[in-house]
Amino acid sequence: MKGIEQWFEEYGQSHRHPVNVAIHKLAVPGIYLCSLGLLWSLPAGPLPAPLNWAVVAAIPVLLFYLSLSFSLFAGMAGLTALGLWICYQWQGPLLWPAVAAFVLLWIAQFVGHRIKGKRPSFLADLQFLLIGPAWVLASLYRRLRLPY
Repeated sequence: MKGIEQWFEEYGQSHRHPVNVAIHKLAVPGIYLCSLGLLWSLPAGPLPAPLNWAVVAAIPVLLFYLSLSFSLFAGMAGLTALGLWICYQWQGPLLWPAVAAFVLLWIAQFVGHRIKGKRPSFLADLQFLLIGPAWVLASLYRRLRLPY
């Protein structure tokens, strides 16, 4: 299994242009939160009453982060908890605002990659969809001089 530094090195290869990086620092956490909103909007179906698909999906995602780094896991658990809290507190339909924001943020991502001239990393490996949020969080940790 790859270590966090190897993941970040590979992810960083297509994320060096300052405009692309700036777009990613805004869009990636937004896409993560929108994904929770989209999953929250799915009918719970067979799940027991306190659970929904956003919570169920968060479990393996957070275990993936835990396997890479405890401090990144802690930060992503915080972001996930924030996203779930927003979903829980949301007044009115959540699906269409989550879809609209998700689409707009992905368009921004592709604009950033167009500027950089490199394809998105996840086209080579879908796990990069999970590395992106950790990469953004790690850049925040570096600014705050926190270990990751």
